[in-house]
Amino acid sequence: MEVPSGGSNSRCRVAFTAAAALILLQLCASFLAAAAAGAGGDGKYGAGARYKDPRQPLNARIDDLLRRLTLAEKIGQMSQIDRVNASADVINKYFIGSVLRGLGGVPAANAPAEAWVKMVDEMQSAALSTRLGIPLMFGIDANHGHSYAYKATIFPHNIGLGCTRDPELAKRIGAAVALEVRSTGIPYIFAPCVAVSRDPRWGRCYESFSEDPKLVQQMTSIISGFQGEIPANGRPGAPFVAGQRNVAACAKHYVGDGGTTRGINENNTVASFHELLSVHMPPYYNAVIRGVSSVMISYSSWNGVKMHANRDLIAGFLKTKLRFRGFVISDWQGLDRMTTPEHADYLQSVKLGIHAGIDMVMIPFTYTEFIDDLTALVENGTIPMSRIDDAVRRILRVKFTMGLFEHPYADRSLAGELGKQEHHDLAREAVRRSLVLLKNGKPGDKPLLPLPKTASKGVLVAGSHADDLGSQCGGWTITWQGLTGNNLTAGTTILDGIRRAVHPGTDVVFAENPDAGFVEQNKAKFDYAIVVVGEPPYAETAGDNMNLTIPAPGPSIIQNVCGGIKCVVVLVSGRPLVVEPYLNTMDALVAAWLPGTEGQGVSDVLFGDHGFTGKLSRTWFRSVEQLPMNVGDAHYDPLFPFGYGHETQPSAA
Repeated sequence: MEVPSGGSNSRCRVAFTAAAALILLQLCASFLAAAAAGAGGDGKYGAGARYKDPRQPLNARIDDLLRRLTLAEKIGQMSQIDRVNASADVINKYFIGSVLRGLGGVPAANAPAEAWVKMVDEMQSAALSTRLGIPLMFGIDANHGHSYAYKATIFPHNIGLGCTRDPELAKRIGAAVALEVRSTGIPYIFAPCVAVSRDPRWGRCYESFSEDPKLVQQMTSIISGFQGEIPANGRPGAPFVAGQRNVAACAKHYVGDGGTTRGINENNTVASFHELLSVHMPPYYNAVIRGVSSVMISYSSWNGVKMHANRDLIAGFLKTKLRFRGFVISDWQGLDRMTTPEHADYLQSVKLGIHAGIDMVMIPFTYTEFIDDLTALVENGTIPMSRIDDAVRRILRVKFTMGLFEHPYADRSLAGELGKQEHHDLAREAVRRSLVLLKNGKPGDKPLLPLPKTASKGVLVAGSHADDLGSQCGGWTITWQGLTGNNLTAGTTILDGIRRAVHPGTDVVFAENPDAGFVEQNKAKFDYAIVVVGEPPYAETAGDNMNLTIPAPGPSIIQNVCGGIKCVVVLVSGRPLVVEPYLNTMDALVAAWLPGTEGQGVSDVLFGDHGFTGKLSRTWFRSVEQLPMNVGDAHYDPLFPFGYGHETQPSAA
């Protein structure tokens, strides 16, 4: 309809047009406000913030959150402090992005899963109450299980898993460990160690799967157990965590930690670039392909340059050449240890470490000094903001990928996963398959193993490690260095396993340290003897050992018992030891490594319920004068070569 012009109709049209314009302006303002809120422009960081919306693309969420952060908040994300310092006030004041279980210990002695959950959730609550509500990431060592948690399943250390040569078994173990760690509310672990240990004198030898880089590469399958299997269409180099039943993993210690001179921990690895790439780097290729979330830097040096300051290998090779998209973390006080004495020029250490490409810094105690120094280095232009943004972007990528923003708190339905029977059964299987039979019978005699379960006279069990759960677990169990004795956690000793394996009525006599007189007087009472000796628990530098002899009273027990009774020696150790002087005295020799809490896995194979299948994952030397000596060396004269191990069949029922 045509509207006539002029008069009151004209005034109405003007009024209508003005009202329409006002409404249109209001609608536009509302739309722009909503858009600003969606992009985070409303200053309130409410529900409309894009980074809080899981429907948004990953990079959009990262970009949105990163642009909101102040310098203080960015440096907070780069800071990982010890639990003992992680009060709500500290987390709030410094915007702490990560906390670790270090010297702060456990929630309480023999703490159940619920106590761990309460501790971690309280810290998380503090992080979520900060301005932007960024969840923190709690990290813990899990070198062979959730080993700081009471009654957790303790699996064989990596040296034993390497002897199984079974990547699928390693992946199953990784999945079980992830569930036990998650049951306590913890989403991040400092594992696996993918070092290629080239010298058994190194105190961390047992943390390495093998001296052979190819075998270590295969065993990086444990990462897919920890984190879940990366999808076929996953982006190479990008971190991946499947869900709340998995944890973010950390490949360590980059790079060359297993190749130091004389095996001295944190020492210098002398190697050409070709040697570094062909021996020590290969496991990291696989770790990155598997979507590992983080990589920890080694304390050691390469040709005199501290790895924590090695920009060519961190920012250059790992991040650029390998296209690793997770975050790089320092080791415990790694920046402090860049100088001698430690912490001598901390400002310079911070500068070199961050410039090299370290994204998150493990600063358990001196976090305020780190924060102040890094802030000053950025504000005076020494470290560009682009380097800070790269670090924070990587950390946020992992946090978003693992679902921390959607699920910051523990899933309390997982409490029953800690020490679950299925996990103990899996660990027992791993023990069986990790054992290596090095000798079975003297020349001209029948094989001693498998042992009969019925003994007409009796069975003597001797040795310091037969009834010692702590020693068979080794370091990184309940405490950093480990403990001896049977009171540290729940499990089955090797002696327990033997007693359960023999037929009812078979007499099992235990003598921890029998002398020659005892053996002479009682040898007629025993059909055979099982001698279990080995190393005490240790970790890191405390385990460096230049002679690698069997600790006393092991040698005398072997000589006393095996000199008078047919015997099998079970060696519990984190590496090969000098055994040649006693080899002729023994009828059989088994390398049990550090089997963990499932001592029945040893008896399963000794008595023939299962056969021996393990193969040496590292060379067994004759004397320390030969070291280092590895498979493929021009001069290779081992007592037992890499890959050696007798196989047996299970006994007939």
